[in-house]
Amino acid sequence: QVQLVVPMAVVFAPGSVPGDLPRPLPFRDVQEMEISVNLRTSVTARYEMRYRSTTAQEEAALAAATAREADAALYPLQDTTLGSLTMYVVPETSSLLPQGIDVYVGKHRSALLRAGGSLAALQAWLQEVAQVMSFRASSIAAALSDRVPDGQLSPDARRDLKSSLGYEITFSLLNPDPKSHTVDWDIEGAVKRFVKPVLDKLSLVANFSVDSQILYYAVLGVTPRYDKESSSFLLSAHSLPHVINPVEARLGSSAASLYPVLNFLLYVPERSHSPLYIQDKDGAPVSTNAFHSPRWGGIMVYNVEAPASPQASLPLHVDVDMARVMEVFLAQLRLLFGLSREEVPPEFLLESPGNEGLADWELDHLLWAHTVENIATVSTTLTSLAQLLDKIGNIVIKDDVASEVYRAVASVQSAVTELSLGHLLAAFQASKEAVTSSERAFFDPSLLHLLYFPDDQKFAIYIPLFLPMAVPILLSLAKIVRETRLRKKEPTKMD
Repeated sequence: QVQLVVPMAVVFAPGSVPGDLPRPLPFRDVQEMEISVNLRTSVTARYEMRYRSTTAQEEAALAAATAREADAALYPLQDTTLGSLTMYVVPETSSLLPQGIDVYVGKHRSALLRAGGSLAALQAWLQEVAQVMSFRASSIAAALSDRVPDGQLSPDARRDLKSSLGYEITFSLLNPDPKSHTVDWDIEGAVKRFVKPVLDKLSLVANFSVDSQILYYAVLGVTPRYDKESSSFLLSAHSLPHVINPVEARLGSSAASLYPVLNFLLYVPERSHSPLYIQDKDGAPVSTNAFHSPRWGGIMVYNVEAPASPQASLPLHVDVDMARVMEVFLAQLRLLFGLSREEVPPEFLLESPGNEGLADWELDHLLWAHTVENIATVSTTLTSLAQLLDKIGNIVIKDDVASEVYRAVASVQSAVTELSLGHLLAAFQASKEAVTSSERAFFDPSLLHLLYFPDDQKFAIYIPLFLPMAVPILLSLAKIVRETRLRKKEPTKMD
């Protein structure tokens, strides 16, 4: 049984304290929520709330002109432990929150809430904000998707990347028509400027490696349809799944990779198919001219402006606008990690994460989901290993394999304990160690199933070898026995 504990501080600004508080500030309260995964598995979410009034410094910070300025000023004053949340309740008349907005979620681990009058209304808002900033029942179910019956999962639940100790990111430029286009892209500078800040933030979750390549004469494998009205070529939504397989064959095999590979492709259409636009299911053009494939990556079509004069010399030199391209690829990266902001109620205003690509609470969101998924993975791996060992009675378990199993069990127990204490970072690190140890034990070469034969197979293998040798030996033994018996029957000579 896994219990996820979220430490929350609820801070009341002057004029925002509900009139029906059960006791004077400060005090503590606990709210629990059961997340049922299947008949045998459930996760308990426990929100440990500490209600208090603002300090003088916090009051000064809340006197800022805008919510963004207040969030920046409050950041040094709050608890920045991973997994913890701070909710600042402001009066209903406060000008910090725009009209029609009741909740402002900042870049860090805090939010501003408009006071709702009663404690019950406030607690309903607090639980909603806590689920947005930490984990929802749907995100935990998605993390445990292997254990959820198929009919109970939403279509998007299996879209997110599975938890891994590392990921490899590959940026590929596809130039199918190098005779017409010479494409120049500053991928190294773009990775340093746009991708590195995001990966630095995600380095807590996993290790990342980035590489890039340019592929010539690589086509999409789907012939686009020509549209006379717009004088352009169109790729419809139903043809997009057929684009990936032909392209993937050219990308280089990911079979040699230890970790999942995320592919981001920039496709410059050949001159005969330019301009090329992607249509959505309703037939409208996609504004980004890009699409993404869950757990695989994304493709963006980059159209080149036709030369002003038809006599222009070929190949045309193309300088790629990397800011526009990376904006799309980073949005796709967020989708691959399940950091979509579409589920948020309309009364919520979420601050843009800026250059870092994801807010602090979104990082926590990933850590919660990955910790639960790691614990489930270790449980499944060790159960499978135990079943294998029970099945093969004569298997030899070496000391180093046994120590890895003990380490995995100890680490996963430590992860569950740290979660119940509200220590998210320590729990995540323990779950990663548990995954590493359990995988080492499970894939140890000495435990290969084919090394150990059942007894009936051994007899089938060895009898044809020993039977030719055994026949003369058995005949000789029979002869010796017969001669011994004859000797005993002969009368002994008496003097």
